[in-house]
Amino acid sequence: MTTDWTRQAILDRRERYFAASQRAFVPYKKPLIFRRGQMQYLWDEDGNRLTDLLGMNVCISVGHAHPVVNAAVKAQIDDLQHATTMFHHPVPAQFAEELAAKMPAGHDWVVHFTASGTEAIDLALVLAQAYTRNIDMLAFRNAYHGATIGAQSLTGISGFRHDIPLLGGIHHIAQPDPYRGVFGDDVEAYLAEMQRTIRYSTSGKLAGFIFEPIQGYGGIVEALPGYLKAAADIVRSHGGILIADEVQSGFGRTGDSFWGFEAHGVVPEVVVMAKGIGNGFPLGAVVAQRHVTEPLANKYFFNTYGASPTSCAAGRAVLQVIEQDGLQANAARVGAGLRQVLERLQQRFPVIGDVRGRGLMHAIELVEDRKSRAPATAATAEIFERTRENGLVMSKSGADRNILRMVPPLCLSMDDLPAIEAALEASFAGW
Repeated sequence: MTTDWTRQAILDRRERYFAASQRAFVPYKKPLIFRRGQMQYLWDEDGNRLTDLLGMNVCISVGHAHPVVNAAVKAQIDDLQHATTMFHHPVPAQFAEELAAKMPAGHDWVVHFTASGTEAIDLALVLAQAYTRNIDMLAFRNAYHGATIGAQSLTGISGFRHDIPLLGGIHHIAQPDPYRGVFGDDVEAYLAEMQRTIRYSTSGKLAGFIFEPIQGYGGIVEALPGYLKAAADIVRSHGGILIADEVQSGFGRTGDSFWGFEAHGVVPEVVVMAKGIGNGFPLGAVVAQRHVTEPLANKYFFNTYGASPTSCAAGRAVLQVIEQDGLQANAARVGAGLRQVLERLQQRFPVIGDVRGRGLMHAIELVEDRKSRAPATAATAEIFERTRENGLVMSKSGADRNILRMVPPLCLSMDDLPAIEAALEASFAGW
């Protein structure tokens, strides 16, 4: 087989043979075609190098084409490419043991592998309702959890919700966002809103509450200190469980801890993970406390590719590389340096209303003016195009598409920061 790398041929085939639902999401005016990647860098079809500040949508955690991950995958493929979940293989079981060891001590953790984060979200929803025998779920406004009926119903951004009937029993509450939240930084007001929602919009009994410790697509919005711990008490008092969506914030990305929820002093009953878990190989997981999973013991929740030995081999290698290369500490160190870069830009360019994030999970929010905080959607679109021209790959995120999101591979180095700063300065010039 040969591959046609002609730009126009690639565009034509995509237009002709991709369904509308798959060809709709194109971030740049001029489509970006990648030919290869190495660690934190990507090369387009013309050989231009770009610094990947998106981690290929947060999927590349330890680096593009990381030799340790590639070697583990190649060794597994050469031996056995796939074994479906109904058969036994040591690699998925050992990976489950290693993942469980990364969870908070003192709890009996078990693992269910899926092929994607969206599948894992759906399973988490099923677990919450099956375990509690309740229906009502709480989720944040501005949250993104996936695109299936279940995950889409939990998502709190209209742009990701299709014009179809979605699941009932799901109630979106105000996210505790100190910059743009309806109650500012008033934790008690957000908690009171949760209580009102339970009282007036549910039966009074909850299946659970799903949250991103740091909202990803929503624009890198972290819950206010103290909120999640108090919210956990409220939810559990109404019979529900906690589900942490760590698809974007997990695996050491925040620098301070391995999981985002650990910074808030809570231990969820269920943790959903994907993206960086496999460094680009299709893999997701629900890691849950054993007692929560028991109601499904006599029912199938079957994912054909869920415990793929090849993807799980990649996952085992990811954990190994994070540990051996000190990538969590690197995320803290380089993330602090990146934060300084972004704060210097904020001082120079009035269009930057807010800089926020933790570790290698940062964002800058663009506004028409800092007093009104009106989203600068048009300016963001133009500056976003310039970042690509200046050699950066990032994301245009948020409900108003006015946030530049940076979630690079965890191997990004301090040596990359001067070039990143120069590229961002050039992109913001005139604003």
